[in-house]
Amino acid sequence: MSSNSNNDQNSTQRPGDGIRSMRSSTAFRVVNFELYAKPNIVIMSIGLTCFGLALGYITYMRQKYESMGYYSAINEEGKETFEKRKSKWD
Repeated sequence: MSSNSNNDQNSTQRPGDGIRSMRSSTAFRVVNFELYAKPNIVIMSIGLTCFGLALGYITYMRQKYESMGYYSAINEEGKETFEKRKSKWD
């Protein structure tokens, strides 16, 4: 008898459903939307591309300033600034 009830529960649950197969309130589903939304490969690839481009631009700008003779220094307030290298002879 108990095997029949397990088969009924397993027929509604599919492998990989995870938390989506559990009973929950609407408020829980609204607050934790990302647990119930299926992954979207197109949106994910656009996001990863934009993130990669932003990191590449930051790296490019940092390399550009360093090649111009600037270096990163921490000022008195604890913020990072780029200062021009000064010679001891200047």
